[in-house]
Amino acid sequence: MFRKALIFLLFAALALPAYAIQARTITIVGQDNLRFSVEKITAKPGEKLTVKLVNNSKLPAMAMSHDFVLLKSGVDAHAFDQAASTAKATDYIPESKANEIIAHTAMVAGGHSDSVTFTVPEKAGTYVYICTFPGHF
Repeated sequence: MFRKALIFLLFAALALPAYAIQARTITIVGQDNLRFSVEKITAKPGEKLTVKLVNNSKLPAMAMSHDFVLLKSGVDAHAFDQAASTAKATDYIPESKANEIIAHTAMVAGGHSDSVTFTVPEKAGTYVYICTFPGHF
């Protein structure tokens, strides 16, 4: 299950000029065993990250699609997942909870991938990510 999710551990960093900041890329594979290949990422506050989600599944999209949804600190991941399960029209991203998301990819079927680039929050802490495809939490 995706419950273990991603944990961002943030630590202080030296300020760099904006032109010098390059996004670091993390590739995560959504697997048929309902686990992400990467369960923990350590990042600096304000760091730019690109998360590339790859789905290598051979199963049909309606059975095994994945997305990456990074939630804000303190968001109830279970409640978010419950709302997401009814949001098929918006690829399981509930519009009513959009303000609880830091970043997310599209829902990707087997053989496809998607990426999202975002700035890590300035507030140090633990941030969770989940897959919102029904039954994957």
